[in-house]
Amino acid sequence: MTGRGQARAGDLLELVRSGRATTRGALQRATGLSRATVGQRLDRLFRAGWLREGAGGPVGSPLGGRPSITLEFDEEHAAVLAADLDTRHARAAVLDLGGEILAEHSGTLVIEDGPEAVLGELGHWFAELLEKAGKRAEAVCGIGLAVPGPVDSETGRVVQPPIMPGWDGHDIRGRLAGAFTERTGAGPVPVLVDNDANLMAYGEQRAGYPDCPAFVLVKVSTGIGAGVVVGGALYRGVDGGAGDIGHIRVGGEALCRCGSRGCLAAVASGGAVARRLREAGVPAASGADVRDLLAAGHPEAVGLAREAGRRVGDVLATVVTLLDPGVLMIAGDLAGTPFLTGVRELLYQRALPRSTARLEVVTSRLGERAGLAGAGALVVEHLYAPDRAEERLRAMGV
Repeated sequence: MTGRGQARAGDLLELVRSGRATTRGALQRATGLSRATVGQRLDRLFRAGWLREGAGGPVGSPLGGRPSITLEFDEEHAAVLAADLDTRHARAAVLDLGGEILAEHSGTLVIEDGPEAVLGELGHWFAELLEKAGKRAEAVCGIGLAVPGPVDSETGRVVQPPIMPGWDGHDIRGRLAGAFTERTGAGPVPVLVDNDANLMAYGEQRAGYPDCPAFVLVKVSTGIGAGVVVGGALYRGVDGGAGDIGHIRVGGEALCRCGSRGCLAAVASGGAVARRLREAGVPAASGADVRDLLAAGHPEAVGLAREAGRRVGDVLATVVTLLDPGVLMIAGDLAGTPFLTGVRELLYQRALPRSTARLEVVTSRLGERAGLAGAGALVVEHLYAPDRAEERLRAMGV
């Protein structure tokens, strides 16, 4: 926030959204602004439709008097579109600004078909979802997209993605914004793109562990990736490659999709377990098939999942020692008891006791909706951050 006494409308919005100041008096105390100036700033937010008055709060004086009127961020004044791409499957939704899903669709969408086809189909899904949710396309303020590869957050382009052939450097933002406009007739909207594990971590941390200062989510599906949230913000590294633990070399000759041998993903991902099951005569084409076998208690799948968990746990011992997180969450197709048991076995054996003394090792709370939640939240946090909010208010003429 800008200095005390210089807070803008966007800064006041941030104070209300975060719950740090939700009455006019509290905003005056937090910012040092006069009552009249606070009123002027709030008037801009009310005219934009971003704030609304809630119920009266408790009386602040022991002498009584009228209760203060609370201020609330209006989570229904706009909508967000979100999509989460996997290698052969996708999920999309319309959400309000508080993250509530208003309409949802999932289905087959093959990442190897390339960005033109996949993003074009997403535009079709979005148009149908808006109709299902009863929302006008003009109400959409932004689109969030989770993809299974490293993303440069400045450009929204994937960078040398091992399991996304044909996507490297593609203008995802432009193509998806265009597909949305083509299918709905609405004007262009901002598109934000990030790695799927990142957005799953962001969604899970905000929903279940908002006070956790260091949060790590590991997604084990076709590949293996991790999302890291530190101080409430995603940690992406210098070019979006942070958390790509699936390509840490652990030994062996198994060929990875990145072209190297002995990567963690080549020996311990859902795809790797499926391959070993096929070699044993058990039909399994993907991590999703392994998930179904685990749910049925298939003994061979259970044993291999536990072994994969041990391989991942060995690597996570280093991750935990380095980052000292409060929560380590396992998500994805293999996120069940056998795999988690294997992770715990090696993690607690190899990591320093100090690093695990206060560590919670858990499985996903949001399940298959974690990526959608994170993608939606990313859009909202971007569009209503103080600086961006000021730009948008000026563009609206308020």
